[in-house]
Amino acid sequence: MNTTRRTAAAAALLALLLPAPLLAASTASAAPTSTASVDARTAGPELPAPTGRSAVGSEDLHLVDRSRTDPWSHEGPRELMVTLRYPAQRGTGRAPAPYMSTEEARLILADKGLDKIVDPAAFAATRAHARVGARPVDGRYPLVVLSPGFTVPRATLTSLAEELASRGYVVASVDHAYESAATAFPGGRILTCLACDQAEGPGGREAVTDTRAKDVSFLLDRLTGRHPAWRHAGLIDPGRIAMGGHSIGGAAALTAMAADPRIKAGLNMDGGLPEPYPAAGIGGRPFMLLGSAASVPGGQSGNWSKLWPDFDGWKRWITLDGTDHFGPTDYPALRDQLGVPHPDAPLPGPRVLELTRTYVCAFFDRHLKGKPAPLLDGPSADAPEVRFHHP
Repeated sequence: MNTTRRTAAAAALLALLLPAPLLAASTASAAPTSTASVDARTAGPELPAPTGRSAVGSEDLHLVDRSRTDPWSHEGPRELMVTLRYPAQRGTGRAPAPYMSTEEARLILADKGLDKIVDPAAFAATRAHARVGARPVDGRYPLVVLSPGFTVPRATLTSLAEELASRGYVVASVDHAYESAATAFPGGRILTCLACDQAEGPGGREAVTDTRAKDVSFLLDRLTGRHPAWRHAGLIDPGRIAMGGHSIGGAAALTAMAADPRIKAGLNMDGGLPEPYPAAGIGGRPFMLLGSAASVPGGQSGNWSKLWPDFDGWKRWITLDGTDHFGPTDYPALRDQLGVPHPDAPLPGPRVLELTRTYVCAFFDRHLKGKPAPLLDGPSADAPEVRFHHP
């Protein structure tokens, strides 16, 4: 969250997203753009299709917590934007769900210094597979809450959310107000990252994770309470709820679990953990760390080794060789389709997302559905990139 980390994040995002077809006039001396490049630029990249038996429906929800003043703007109530994805009947729905608006894309790229290099319209036009207004498949499903990394929006976890929904989960992807470079809210408002400066320095990570934990508890109240805010809330089984996230969103999963016993399992995808470890613990509930190649013990995994002994229930520490910090997000798929190699993440994008989705779904299947998940028991010959750690 400090300047160094944000600069590093910008450099990583540049390497992930910067496609030759989208270079601005500064590359006028480059070779002519091919027909394939023009098509990719016009249509936008496409995320991998979900593999579950159901199609995926999508609906956005604006929530206002009038019991809290926003901690970053210091005025007005706390607000959230949430995308709900759910198992849907094939062939239904009005239109494909948009990835993000062009203005959101422009501001996100500008925050990384890339708005003059990468075409925001192409980034915003990323094609996903959920459809707005799709008819739900009747049933009661576990709920998984997904929280994105700091400064990036909920859209970055679209591929994982669609996969989970296609496999029989309701997924709530959350944008926490003022913690992303850009989030569109009703009334034409786009909120930017006020937290970026306020959360710098000691205690900043914990301030963000504490805020997100409160956000998630409020979200659960509004999705599973007596008067739910979502019209399809009857799809949710309130006894089977989990939370996961990328980077600081994954760190917030631990804080949220400690604060809210409704969350039965937690997943941290390559995020430093909040310190100190919650005094009351998480009551032996399962928690999984899924990290990049750098997140091995003794590597750049931050404080995972320090806090690992405090997890007193089912736990796993898994890393994926050939990946970087953005591996669990949509970016590997976007990078590969746009023809941009990443020297620190040579594993092909489709394989990164396949492994991420497979292991994440196995974790939630085991702990929310009670299904066997033998691939979580140790290394597999079918997945040589996956390493299990027992520090």
